[in-house]
Amino acid sequence: MPPPFNHPSLELELLAQTFFVKQFPVDAGVPAAIASGLNAAQHTQGVFSITRTGEEISVVGEAVDDDGEWKCIKIAGPMEFGLTGVICNFTTPLRDASVPVFAVSTWNTDYVLVPKEKADAAVAALTEDGWRFRENSEVPRDA
Repeated sequence: MPPPFNHPSLELELLAQTFFVKQFPVDAGVPAAIASGLNAAQHTQGVFSITRTGEEISVVGEAVDDDGEWKCIKIAGPMEFGLTGVICNFTTPLRDASVPVFAVSTWNTDYVLVPKEKADAAVAALTEDGWRFRENSEVPRDA
């Protein structure tokens, strides 16, 4: 269930576009096409994330021509930085519905990607668990 208080920052939004998730070897560096995508993303309101660790580089972004394999559920935010348990409470019903996730966190909020063929199941599981989707969300109205 969502944390025990009803707050607009914890409302959900299923974003309309599809997304890609890519993994690159850490020793390969960030490919030039990806780096240029980051620069282009500063002129849009879209989601684009590059994460580098000692083991890998992970890149998440909006797909071109809606050919991505992931859909994104955004927790509205901004959330207080000290708020705990949000990702755990959010992903538990998805786990129970066998929906894999790829989570990206920012200072203000969380973006949780699910395989696009499982997006309806994710919405249904979260709705049944008590999470609320914003009216402007791409949620099917029978969910």
